[in-house]
Amino acid sequence: MSYQRTIAIEFCHCDPAGIVFYPRYAEMVNHMVENFFLDEVGYSFGRMMDEGFGMPTARLEVDFRKPSRLGDRLDWTLVLDHIGRTSARFLVRAEDRLEARSTVVWMDRGFTSAPWPDHIRPVLEAHLA
Repeated sequence: MSYQRTIAIEFCHCDPAGIVFYPRYAEMVNHMVENFFLDEVGYSFGRMMDEGFGMPTARLEVDFRKPSRLGDRLDWTLVLDHIGRTSARFLVRAEDRLEARSTVVWMDRGFTSAPWPDHIRPVLEAHLA
């Protein structure tokens, strides 16, 4: 099952040439993961942090295919393609512009990796591609 959002390319995303500055794509990939957790898992990053947990990105691989320009509206798709005991890997695409693989790790209050909580793991498993 995939998760989709449209992200408009704004001035703040662009370099002086008017194309997306590549680190902004990393922010957009994180935007997709964060909003997947909010909309599909029902567990916002804000709540996660308030409860003393976290989910840092441990690995990010990005293939840049085509530039995006100010004013473009990109349809993004996120697919959960792997879930481990403490980690999950997402495949995130922005049309024909970008493909990223983002691995996140569940972190407990002691800032160490921990198994997915019982209220999150079944939701993630239901979204596994």
